[in-house]
Formats: sequence, C-alpha cells, structure tokens
Amino acid sequence: MWIVIKYKSKNLNLLKEDILKKLPSIPKFYYPKIKLQKYYNNQLKEFEKILLEGYLLCYHKDFENKLFLTQLKNTKGSEYVLPGSKENQKDIIRFIDCCKSFEDNEGYLKSDFFLLFKTRYAKFLSGHFVNMMFEIITEQK
Repeated sequence: MWIVIKYKSKNLNLLKEDILKKLPSIPKFYYPKIKLQKYYNNQLKEFEKILLEGYLLCYHKDFENKLFLTQLKNTKGSEYVLPGSKENQKDIIRFIDCCKSFEDNEGYLKSDFFLLFKTRYAKFLSGHFVNMMFEIITEQK
C-alpha cells in the first residue's frame, strides 16, 4: 500500500533511514524531481528540486497493518502520515504512473509534464457554482 508522509524540510534522508530501520524489508520511495539550471557568477549550475517538497510517497506491503502506520507517526524527520491513503490508492498509483511516464533516463521529470496542467477551461469543485465550467481568459504570475 502506498502512503504519503509529510516530512520536515531538509530531513528527507533522516526520514528514509529511520523508515528502513523500522520495516522488516526494503520499501519503495518515490518523490518526483526536476533538474534546474541557473547562472551563478557567469557559470551555469545544475541542481535538482523535489516537485512535492515536504511530501514522500512510500510503498510497503505491511502498511495495510495499522500497527506499522502508528510506528511511522513517530519516525525521525516526519511530521505526520496523511490520512486516507487506503481509500485513495488508485489516485496515488495513477499520479506515480503519470510522473514516471514523463521521466527521462536519469529519473527527472521532463518539461512536457507541466503541459498537462495548462488548460483553457476549468470547473468549480465547491461553493455556489459547483460543477459549472468557466474559461480562463488570462494568466498572471
């Protein structure tokens, strides 16, 4: 079962090490990342940025057991485990598959991934105008 863990900034490695100690076998970790390039002092520098900064997707077969989930709440570096992971397995798997389909050889997301979210039309999800469609006229920042 996939779960989503909210972790404290800059504690990703600490969290992964602590999870590895608590589980009987090796879990799968997934966090989509992008490669950025910036100029510093007339030199082009490359660095990576995690797309879901502060969130880690983790898979282990034993996460079905609530005992393991309660143990993860007290891991070093984590803030909490997002509730509802069991009910949202299809959505989590669909998101991971979508991200993996846009990865390059090194595991970084390609720029084509962000074109998925560019649309002219949208729909209200809540409020007085629920399920009504509208057109986006201009984009700002």
